[in-house]
Amino acid sequence: MADSYVRVRGAREHNLRTIDVDIPRDALVAFTGVSGSGKSSLAFGTLYAEAQRRYFESVAPYARRLIHQVGAPKVEDITGLPPAVALEQRRSAPTSRSSVGTVTTLSNTLRMLFSRAGDYPEGTTERLDSDAFSPNTAAGACPECHGLGTVHRVTEQSLVPDPALSVREGAIAAWPGAWQGKNLRDILAALGHDIDRPWRELPPADRDWILFTDEEPVVTVHPVREAGRIQRPYKGRYMSARRYVLHTFADSKSETLRRRVQGFMVAEPCPRCAGRRLRPESLAVTFEGRDIATLAGLPLAALADLLRPTAARTDDEVAPALARDLVARIGVLTELGLGYLSMDRPAPTLSAGELQRLRLATQLRSGLFGVVYVLDEPSAGLHPADTEALLTVLGRLKDAGNTLFVVEHDMDVVRHADWIVDIGPRAGEHGGQVLHSGPVAALADAADSATRRYLFATEPPPQRTPRTPSGTLTLRGVTLHNLRGLDAAFPLGVFTAVTGVSGSGKSTLVTRVLAETVRDHLGAGRPDAAEDGTEDGTGAGTEAGPMARARLAGADGLAAIDRLVRVDQKPIGRTPRSNLATYTGLFDAVRKVFAATDEARARGYTAGRFSFNVAAGRCETCQGEGFVAVELLFLPGTYAPCTACHGARYHPETLRITYRNRTIADVLDMTVDTAADFLADVPAAARSLRTLKDVGLGYLRLGQPATELSGGEAQRIKLATELQRTRRGHTLYLLDEPTTGLHPADTEVLLRQLHGLVDAGHTVVVVEHDMGVVAGADHVIDLGPGGGADGGRIVAEGTPAAVAAAPGSRTARYLARRRGHPGPS
Repeated sequence: MADSYVRVRGAREHNLRTIDVDIPRDALVAFTGVSGSGKSSLAFGTLYAEAQRRYFESVAPYARRLIHQVGAPKVEDITGLPPAVALEQRRSAPTSRSSVGTVTTLSNTLRMLFSRAGDYPEGTTERLDSDAFSPNTAAGACPECHGLGTVHRVTEQSLVPDPALSVREGAIAAWPGAWQGKNLRDILAALGHDIDRPWRELPPADRDWILFTDEEPVVTVHPVREAGRIQRPYKGRYMSARRYVLHTFADSKSETLRRRVQGFMVAEPCPRCAGRRLRPESLAVTFEGRDIATLAGLPLAALADLLRPTAARTDDEVAPALARDLVARIGVLTELGLGYLSMDRPAPTLSAGELQRLRLATQLRSGLFGVVYVLDEPSAGLHPADTEALLTVLGRLKDAGNTLFVVEHDMDVVRHADWIVDIGPRAGEHGGQVLHSGPVAALADAADSATRRYLFATEPPPQRTPRTPSGTLTLRGVTLHNLRGLDAAFPLGVFTAVTGVSGSGKSTLVTRVLAETVRDHLGAGRPDAAEDGTEDGTGAGTEAGPMARARLAGADGLAAIDRLVRVDQKPIGRTPRSNLATYTGLFDAVRKVFAATDEARARGYTAGRFSFNVAAGRCETCQGEGFVAVELLFLPGTYAPCTACHGARYHPETLRITYRNRTIADVLDMTVDTAADFLADVPAAARSLRTLKDVGLGYLRLGQPATELSGGEAQRIKLATELQRTRRGHTLYLLDEPTTGLHPADTEVLLRQLHGLVDAGHTVVVVEHDMGVVAGADHVIDLGPGGGADGGRIVAEGTPAAVAAAPGSRTARYLARRRGHPGPS
């Protein structure tokens, strides 16, 4: 009989310790272990990488040549390995032109339906190509808004938020600061305008010219003389506030400047296409009496209902075949709880869990069998109710004759597996061993397993006594997306968890509305006021321009907040040049240590010599990246180690300098845990390394490229960077699913840090699906009851005990189970 196992021999990728393991095919196999233990190195770095390498060998000579650039996994032998498909967590955010329809390719079929079976206006002699129904092509995009559906303009109100101020006092808030803003004010004065009169008292014609003129007059400016400074007259060119804002937004390479001027722009539906993104001739074609923009805007469940009569027809026309395909594919999405999404929903507004399920549904309809699917935490970002639907879909993939290798931290998913491969016992160099490979129940005998305690937990966790709030921050009448006139109260000085199924409005309420309201308050309404310690966390690409802002009836309690820290899962960098060491700032301390060595001083090397971004010190072949881009033509591009420096990043002369017998490249290759011992007597570096360990990132290498980090890892790096800082005043911390990608043991480490912030007098609000985190919170706000139009309401709030007993909450029974109670009936 044929061998039914994948047999791995001598795997030593990353921290794997020359392991041998046998894994059954045609089964759901869970790979578990603490973060950094080596489970992804086995599942993705070894098994999937070898399947990909064998695929390359089976195709063109060009691809075989690229194998040597991309590299093969470090393993002696693998037998019984079928073709593999990887569903990894995406590291970069999708663009604003990407949508639910493009991610799932549903829009391709819908466009074909309109092209081939649509009702054309009377007199039309030629059918439109399917590209004419896409807003992302020149053939279909509205010529006014280029297919975006919105145009961006400025108004007097957006440019001048306080008309009581004079130009000299900064009435035109959109103008730049420092010398450039003063220069524009001086030019206006030289042109004869009164810059000391309150803006509202200036003649309307003057106000209109100052803000909106396309003229660029050049005048001689005589600066006001200051004591001790010689200031000669100069020629100054005027630029209106509108021209400055639009020019900066379109052409500036500075993301900070672009974000600043965004605040002075107003997004509104395109006047030509009324926000429908397409040309008039494309919108003139209908199906069932509706144009394609209308159908793309329907919830998927409603679209399927509209198409079912056509799909039920038995004639040989093209319309029934295309409609049946659409209905069947939408059915999978509805089964995964995504029926509330519309096809035109922009991908940047989707949560990680929604994106993950969209890709999974696409694979389910592919009809492949005999394939190994390697999945990277498919439950990430999912409410427990959504996880149950996920397990149903995974079961169908397995029943279709496929093998599922799932890297997973959710114990509910692991319990449903047929087989478990547990890696450990700890992270980094202390992991990389197979502790157990066999049936799930047998893991109970693996004494060194960190997973065992959580998988077979029989005792409910100890109940935490909720803290007493120091005040309340209240938002009234919130309207944005599916939040409609919502009132929400966030207690201060406590740990609050915001829960609900995917699409219920959690992230909209916390990371958009609450964050923007507090930010505007702290910045006294200035659009350029940014919160402390993080990147902008709206999750939207700048290509789309300004995002819609929430409408509020009012807000109370803002005066108690002194700082806002918003930590999201956006990447900390988009190329291998960005890494943990540079982002946290600890690399500055490391470079100074090397520059202070006797050999470096003798050669005249400064700290700059040890930067891989400086020409003198870096490897010129890869420009200090350590990697070179490899284009695969028929597959997505990848990175391969530089052939000159072999990934070291530096010029050979730079690597002659050592500190304690280690080069700068050696230090970048250390894990946080190792570096913490090596640099223990370097205070600036030791502080950063200690906080990285405190948030469970001791296994990461200092120079690990940002492109290799998960969203959860990026979020914890940002949190560690913030924890290094001296905290002042009352800080509001907002985190979006901070436990994503964390083993339960690592979650406990992270929670100690977050609860420590609350114990120090601050407020922490997390959007979270992990019922263990929710059970330990002081206050819970549960949104729902469903997603999309069925969500956006607070269905339960109060202590975890109160929410666990709430009859109308879909979260209640899962929270009650976590607390060791049966839950509401």
